[in-house]
Amino acid sequence: MEDGFEHPLVRASRRAGVFDERVLSAMGTVRREDFVPPRDRFYAFEDEPITLPHGQVTTQPSLVAKMVDALGLQGHERVLEIGTGYGYQAAILSRLAKEVVTVERLWDFCEVARQNLARAGIHNVEVVLGDGSQGYPPRAPYDAIILGAAAPEVPQALVDQLAEGGTLVQPVGYGGDELVMAFRKEGGKLREPEVVTLAYFVPLVEEGEREVEMRE
Repeated sequence: MEDGFEHPLVRASRRAGVFDERVLSAMGTVRREDFVPPRDRFYAFEDEPITLPHGQVTTQPSLVAKMVDALGLQGHERVLEIGTGYGYQAAILSRLAKEVVTVERLWDFCEVARQNLARAGIHNVEVVLGDGSQGYPPRAPYDAIILGAAAPEVPQALVDQLAEGGTLVQPVGYGGDELVMAFRKEGGKLREPEVVTLAYFVPLVEEGEREVEMRE
């Protein structure tokens, strides 16, 4: 903050209850306008979702901050993100963790995210095309996992890939009206979660469901 000015997305994150200065710094330094469709760059400073192709939308920035904050990252972690979109949340995570693996099911989103991250000079994020419900076993275990889509239960593959003592943040529901929950893995299982916030997310699509959609 200089001369009394605070970045609008930092201000929105504070209002949402985020006070970790590392998270707020990431929200203020990652240029969201570089991670949205060019036509919407003007709206990137607003704390609102932005429409993407394929009926997808970005996550509201203050919600990104709350979910990332719930991971409690210290800087040494390997993080798995499910749902890359155009790479904005991965860019935020890149400032807070040692390395980030992000899985996206839409190939064109993968390409756009890779380009956006490269232009931003971010080199500790690996973008993977795949079924997010299956995680990405080659880089497991992960110290933290965060999902950008809703599911009624945590996929078992993600539980298996989460390191002991790690944290997983997921919108729990069927898509459209969820509780964002933070789980911690202890004794090989997820313990009773803590509620992070209420939210609205698109549903997590598994590979089998996508194949049905394509056939139809």
